[in-house]
Amino acid sequence: MSGLGIQELPYRIATLIDLRDDRGRRLLLHRRKHPNRDLYSPVGGKLEMGIGESPAACARREVLEETGLELPMERFTLLGMISEVAFNGEAHWLMFFYRVEGAVELAETEFDEGRLEWHADEDIDALPLPESDSKVIWPMVRKHEPNGFFTVHIDCTTPEMTWAVQQSRF
Repeated sequence: MSGLGIQELPYRIATLIDLRDDRGRRLLLHRRKHPNRDLYSPVGGKLEMGIGESPAACARREVLEETGLELPMERFTLLGMISEVAFNGEAHWLMFFYRVEGAVELAETEFDEGRLEWHADEDIDALPLPESDSKVIWPMVRKHEPNGFFTVHIDCTTPEMTWAVQQSRF
């Protein structure tokens, strides 16, 4: 335990990426693997820390790996940062949420991580989502679009998840 009473766990750094088609639908991954198995999440993944990968480079790489789309770095805009303490009691997370500027074209497809599907924004809340996504991340994203920025800290150490907005700019 640390001096604050929070369990020492590995810290993981990842990106989440908001991709949209020309109809404004968001691309979500219906996950087949842990974490968040059987739930819907944005495209994304962990930074390759051993090589010193930047969050923006990670976002670009994850889009390429999961969708096959090779997008220029200029299309990635940082919209928010999310930190989570003790997610699933397994790790602490720091996630960078990027929005890809402009529409992308991609057919719905399956790969080893799950199925990529397009969903209208108004339908996302009815999908099975991770609790942090439904209660915190998607509301913060919607509130700060198109040009805002937010940071939020999510505490998963208690039975009832809590969070605090640390920065919010519109």
